[in-house]
Amino acid sequence: MQRRMTTRSGPGVIALVFALALGTAGAARADGGGNDGGGQDMRTCPRGQVWDSRTQRCVQAQSGILPDKTLADNAYALAKAERYDEALAVLDLMQDGGTPQALNYRGYATRKLGRVDEGIAYYLKAVALDPHYAQVREYLGEAYVTKGDVERAREQLRAIEAICGTGCEEYEDLAKAISEQKRS
Repeated sequence: MQRRMTTRSGPGVIALVFALALGTAGAARADGGGNDGGGQDMRTCPRGQVWDSRTQRCVQAQSGILPDKTLADNAYALAKAERYDEALAVLDLMQDGGTPQALNYRGYATRKLGRVDEGIAYYLKAVALDPHYAQVREYLGEAYVTKGDVERAREQLRAIEAICGTGCEEYEDLAKAISEQKRS
């Protein structure tokens, strides 16, 4: 059985097409910071390249090519995609790698590579610079859970609660990690 395709035009169809296009673009930004139409974003750039949101394409990773904030976002996306060594290499390109965000992401990537104590050291530097940075406290707490130090993890949970309450993602994620540690 063949279906016959018909083409309709008019304001309703144009509005539908426009809405679908906006929805797709929004989803691409939400999952990694943009899309060049070819399905690429900062998580799928080849090794040695980073996502440039201005040009909507992957560019050669080199110092000074992108602002530190963009490099940090790229590094975090790579780390979340389990490309930890590449994330660290991108962080090395930053002009100022000593920001709380950069230290947090460096801690995350090193912890995920199994270098938990090194990751904790980066997290502690980030906390010293910004004690109200909930995400770094979550990751620090998760590192303590990995080491079996649930009391220190709970200290971070209490700090997160003071920062953003019990309904924020950071609190919920660390509370879950602590709960799962207690069951194992």
